[in-house]
Amino acid sequence: MFFSKNDKFLNLLNQIAVNVEEAATFFVEYKIRSTKDLEEFSRTMKEYERKGDAFIHELIVDLNKTFITPLEREDILSLAMKMDDVLDGFEQWASRIEIYQFINPPENMVRFVDLLLAATKEISEAAKHLQRRKLLNIRSHVIKINDYESQCDDMHQECIRDLFLKEKDPINIIKYKELYEMLEAIADDCEDVANTLETIIMRNA
Repeated sequence: MFFSKNDKFLNLLNQIAVNVEEAATFFVEYKIRSTKDLEEFSRTMKEYERKGDAFIHELIVDLNKTFITPLEREDILSLAMKMDDVLDGFEQWASRIEIYQFINPPENMVRFVDLLLAATKEISEAAKHLQRRKLLNIRSHVIKINDYESQCDDMHQECIRDLFLKEKDPINIIKYKELYEMLEAIADDCEDVANTLETIIMRNA
């Protein structure tokens, strides 16, 4: 299929992916030492989420005005929305830890979010290849995203096991369990992005 070199839809998809990676990087690297830090963390993640929503809105408006698109309309919208789900998951987690006044994450939670960051980096790289119309180059990143999701499954089980072995306070168990499950949901959203990318490859490569 022919489309212009600087296609606005592929550019927008890349911008959405970059925003997700930048949000995930901030999410992992920001140091929380106080309740004031929690407020800043949650506020900044909300800004990333709003920026992502603006990209989605722009993409939908353009789709409604454009007759010929470089990919199936459904694939463009699906990929954008799946990436937005990843961003929403990070923002919701940041909001939740502000509510819980959660300051000192355990080591296995730190490892969990590191895996999620690695997955978002692969999403961003895949989007760059999509923007350049190098569809077959996307597959290696799809494989890596799926591998990180599998590692997150294992990490989730490890975290829950350790939680019930070591934590005695039932309120803390409820809080930690919910936070781990939210991280696992972000990993699943990353896998959904990978599946959508695979569909795009099959239809267009």
